[in-house]
Amino acid sequence: FNSAREDNMWSYHVEFSITETNSVIEHDSTQTNCALTSLKIPLPIHKAIPAAPPAPLGCDDPESEAAAEVAVNYINGHSHHGYKFALNRIDNIRVVPQGPNNDIIFLELDLLETTCPILSPTPLENCTVRSFAEHAVEGDCDVKLQKVDGTLSVLASKCHSHADSNEDLLKVCPDCPVLAKMNNTDVLETVSAALNDYNSKTTESYLRLLEIGRAKIQYHPGHIIVTEFAVGATNCSAEEAKANVGACQLLPEDQSNFGFCRAVMVKLPSQDLQVDCQLYGHQPGVTYIHPGQDTSAGLAPSAVGVTNHNLGLAHNNPVASESSSSEILRSMLSAKSVTKRAVAAAAQHDKVPRPVGFVPPPPPCPGRIRHFDI
Repeated sequence: FNSAREDNMWSYHVEFSITETNSVIEHDSTQTNCALTSLKIPLPIHKAIPAAPPAPLGCDDPESEAAAEVAVNYINGHSHHGYKFALNRIDNIRVVPQGPNNDIIFLELDLLETTCPILSPTPLENCTVRSFAEHAVEGDCDVKLQKVDGTLSVLASKCHSHADSNEDLLKVCPDCPVLAKMNNTDVLETVSAALNDYNSKTTESYLRLLEIGRAKIQYHPGHIIVTEFAVGATNCSAEEAKANVGACQLLPEDQSNFGFCRAVMVKLPSQDLQVDCQLYGHQPGVTYIHPGQDTSAGLAPSAVGVTNHNLGLAHNNPVASESSSSEILRSMLSAKSVTKRAVAAAAQHDKVPRPVGFVPPPPPCPGRIRHFDI
């Protein structure tokens, strides 16, 4: 037996002999002798070709949307002021394999503010995205996740939010009132009057202001102030508060009861005040993170002089395998720069001449807009 390799082909030389016998096989037929002196069989041997990397995920792929859902729930779960946000578009996604069934995922998300306060028990899927005419607020988030054996977890997130510009809103809706600053004198007056009015009529717990959520002021044809604000039940009844309101404290965490109010004050042409408050009841595990600086206006220091609560999140999961926040944020920024280079390369590739009638496939990112673009 000998073997040799020639031009990626293996040649085998086999020699063997068969001895003639007189043994009967069947029906008295005798096996004849035969001899095979050599056998040369060419067998193709192919060089090993490395497996092609998996196709990049598109922003509208089911896997991308599943990761975005986990990310949005994490963001809302770690936000303590303002309103819940819903996904509007997946701007970009990048997957970095770490090993078998272990991937790091970078997401860039566009979110929109909903009408559900952050303290509301209403599930996000039942929350209404605030319409463009209501002066929408957009959130931009970078999120880093890990997927191990099909299970997604968030390692870090970084967000900021901003209201649509007054100019953009008024172009589409010239008569729509724009967001007012939360420390505007008219706004503070309306909130104070509304809360006093509610507490003077209720037979339940005395309510304290937690924070102002948003406000709008209309000047024509009438002077109207619309406010929304979060409240908390205290350990005093409304009647007890009349004697010593300073002694009324928010209920302890194991009894807490938060709610939300909407008030409309008309100053001109006639005066009127309408207040509607809803208490959610005790929600185990739901707490209100006080800003640390109590003000009669219920404003966090960061909300003074602004029109909306900023979704200014920068969270690292304390149980994540990576403990350094700077390392996580650096990797998120690195992912962005790599993505920009990939987009530039794709743009250059698109300049290659195409056959007549060629229809390029839709770009994998950014994804579809679920509500509206601002």
